[in-house]
Amino acid sequence: MTAAQAEPQTEIAEGIRIDRPDVADGAALWRIARDSGALDLNSSYSYLLWVRDFADTSAVARDETGEPVGFVTGYVRPQRPDTLLVWQVAVDESHRGRGLAAALLDGLTERVTRVHPVTTVETTITPGNTASERLFAAYADRHGACVERTVLFEAADFPDGPHQPEVLHRIGPLSP
Repeated sequence: MTAAQAEPQTEIAEGIRIDRPDVADGAALWRIARDSGALDLNSSYSYLLWVRDFADTSAVARDETGEPVGFVTGYVRPQRPDTLLVWQVAVDESHRGRGLAAALLDGLTERVTRVHPVTTVETTITPGNTASERLFAAYADRHGACVERTVLFEAADFPDGPHQPEVLHRIGPLSP
């Protein structure tokens, strides 16, 4: 068992705790992403692979029964080991408005920085996704960091039909 697997779960609200996802959570993460109404939905297979291969850089919020009610997926960029890229953040509709997304981001950052020299968080957000823009702006404020925004992928870069541009939000340096 690795140190990350042995670490205790973190309770963030009554009956809600954050821990590492595992393969058994893949279907629930896919469902939460599908039902979010805001995320690009990946194949169910990709969520299963993600929680198998990137569990150390992802987190899941569980209710009192142990069922996933939110998640954040991410990875440390291979060419930039000081950067955690956050791919998706989603919370089940019945649990929104309780600060779970912020707690997931903060908890994941804290866990990942214990193992990797992370000083920067990156994510992409499509124009008009104000909930994500607010989430990451508040994250930057809590961590004493600046936010730089640049278009990472133009709409024309996507081969599978109409897609809004993806704006890279680069947040850093993070304060300890």
